[in-house]
Amino acid sequence: MITKGTRALVVATAASGLFLTAAPAFAQQSITVWFSKGFYKSEDESLLAAIKKFEDKTKIKVELSQYAIQDMIPKTVAALDSGTPPDVAYADTYDVQASGKWAFEGKLEDLTDILAPMKDKFAPNTVETAYLMNGQTKKKAYYGFPLKQQSMHVEIWSDLLEQAGYKVSDIPKDWKGYWSFWCDKVQPAYRKASGSRAYGVGQPMGVESTDSLQSFYTFMDAYNVKLVDDDGKLLVDDPKVKEGLIGALRDYTDTYIKGCTPPSSTTWKDPDNNVAFHNKSILMTHNFTISIAAKWFEDSQNQSLTPEQRAAGKKAYEETIVTASFPLKPDGTPIKYRSDVKTGMIFSQSKNKAGAKEFVKFLMEEENLGPYVEGALGRWFPVTKAGQASPFWQADKHRKAVYTQFTGGTSSFDFVKNYKFTILNNENVWAKAMNRVVSEKVPVEKAVDELIARIKEIAG
Repeated sequence: MITKGTRALVVATAASGLFLTAAPAFAQQSITVWFSKGFYKSEDESLLAAIKKFEDKTKIKVELSQYAIQDMIPKTVAALDSGTPPDVAYADTYDVQASGKWAFEGKLEDLTDILAPMKDKFAPNTVETAYLMNGQTKKKAYYGFPLKQQSMHVEIWSDLLEQAGYKVSDIPKDWKGYWSFWCDKVQPAYRKASGSRAYGVGQPMGVESTDSLQSFYTFMDAYNVKLVDDDGKLLVDDPKVKEGLIGALRDYTDTYIKGCTPPSSTTWKDPDNNVAFHNKSILMTHNFTISIAAKWFEDSQNQSLTPEQRAAGKKAYEETIVTASFPLKPDGTPIKYRSDVKTGMIFSQSKNKAGAKEFVKFLMEEENLGPYVEGALGRWFPVTKAGQASPFWQADKHRKAVYTQFTGGTSSFDFVKNYKFTILNNENVWAKAMNRVVSEKVPVEKAVDELIARIKEIAG
């Protein structure tokens, strides 16, 4: 945990004539802020720099605590239950697993007064993620502030692919051919050439992994599965939806059943496919940021590493790692990717809402938000038009790939339309369905029936 800022107490006294009069004591204004710990040193440093600027400008002290991503929701829930939440909080998982539910329960502060005046500054399909239903008022409002966004990418070791006897240009564009290529051609060829037991694919399947649910959504999108309409009403009774879910789940689990992803994939947490890729025990993986490539860029810039390690980072980032897109859908059309817009919040129980709102407004100013987003080295994409126009996103092939994918148009996740999907995501019914098939040998059709039943039970 990183803590910054302490409370200060100043007491002034004044004497006049024969009487000693004490001026009232006052505490310097402060706010408590919780933030997920960043992946990179530069990400956290950018946040600290913004906080320092805020403190200097407003004289409001910021008491900052940073926690591991997986700890943020449990700690926030405990704080809400005890009536002592922070004034401002941000976590990478809030939007997917909590925000909609907390907004509906009336636990979040309405931030319309902050976001409405700057609405035109946001790029399409960004600020809408924070526009949530309050079950107490029966109205929608902005219950959160969008900081950044992420989407699905594919990371490939081109040098390992070449060792297997193939080039990036050999990768098929069609859906079936693509997955068969990695599993049936590349994996055996690489194993023969290298003498290693590396796997063609890194397929996240862990119940504790948001990668698994985000990746499965991409497979659902490949099969044109639409679980809810624009009003949040479930569409899972449509036979075409069930048919699409069966196709998506079968393709997702076939990779495991055919032995083309590590057996440990079923228990992977979010960092684990990254680790497997870095260790070169997999040749490709799909990931909901370019954090994999960015890790090697960070290595290339890290002066605490040896010159050889920095050179290896530079070569990996600039030459051997490829950031790519998914293949075409089974129907031959391109996938429209989901955008996961990351939001922070102020709570209805926050003690210093005025100070909290001042901090949020300051952080959302482009001169502060831009460096924070770019401090993550491309892992996050901006939510503002100005941020997206930054030269940062044209600086190298990985960032250009992210830029192209986002500016080509995105769609939102179902929890934006039906908040109960945050419950389903937190439970990770998607990964549970995968594990029913690969670990418990349940037929795909039965696992989909169970999945649909659970969706209806929670979100109907």
